Amino acid sequence: MAREDTASQKISTVGGFIAGGLAACGAVTFTNPIELVKTRMQLQGELSKTKGPKVYKNPLQALVLIYKNEGIRGIQKGLACAYVYQLGLNGCRLGLYEPTRNIFNSVFYPEVDPRRVQNIPINVAAGAISGIAGAIIGSPMYLVKTRMQSYSAQIQIGEQTHYKSAWQGLRAIYSAEGVKGLFRGVDAAILRTGAGSAAQLPIYNFTKNEMMSSGFFSEGPALHLGASVVAGFGVGIVMNPWDVILTRVYNQKGDLYSGPVDCFVKTIKSEGIMALYKGFGAQILRIAPHTVLTLTFMEQTMSLVYKVETKLLA
Repeated sequence: MAREDTASQKISTVGGFIAGGLAACGAVTFTNPIELVKTRMQLQGELSKTKGPKVYKNPLQALVLIYKNEGIRGIQKGLACAYVYQLGLNGCRLGLYEPTRNIFNSVFYPEVDPRRVQNIPINVAAGAISGIAGAIIGSPMYLVKTRMQSYSAQIQIGEQTHYKSAWQGLRAIYSAEGVKGLFRGVDAAILRTGAGSAAQLPIYNFTKNEMMSSGFFSEGPALHLGASVVAGFGVGIVMNPWDVILTRVYNQKGDLYSGPVDCFVKTIKSEGIMALYKGFGAQILRIAPHTVLTLTFMEQTMSLVYKVETKLLA
């Protein structure tokens, strides 16, 4: 028996963009504090050849320490930037994934309904392309967010740049460096998000289909949660090295790295290859629930947008 199309396969590209962005904004409200912790742990000991005492020892200790020093506003630094970034990134990543996948499927499987084809290489390519588009659009906000989250008057980790707000940060960067400055590090963002996106949705969809094929699961929260957990861990493993590079390239004031490759080489030379997995614990604590929440919310926002579009077109 043919499986009925899901809401994500029925709605328009614009509807997918809106649904994906809303789902990600809901998720980041809960995961932004651990994103801040991850950022600071990734910058800790930057280009230092000696292993000194760590200020941030583990994600929980770091979260408590930041809260003690900076309060609730401190652990939610960069949240406004995160909302705008998520709208751009995940609006593209989730909203363009199905249309991109369908185009590829139409080319390689012209005799089959493109929505029914599950080809892993095509899914990976579609995930990477949609993620890269989102990374480019969201890069200026991620740049400001990284610098806002790394700044602390009490404990200084990495290079420090103080912005009072997202808007002030964008204006300061544009005034000093122009449009080019707003897209500083976009090449690192493409590597990070391309890797993460290439893993996230294909792993999620593959796991979801396998769980449904087992006969123990049907469409519903348990299925979405299980597939999301697996996708979250997969993304964390694939993306963390590129995430470390991105954080450092974004946070610099322009005098440490000429680009992501230079950052990659200098980081390994100074701190060893395991430096690429700095903040991995925080990464998993962030990406697993963020993926779970985003993809779980997405199932609901996709259904909501589908209902709205159906009523508008009726």
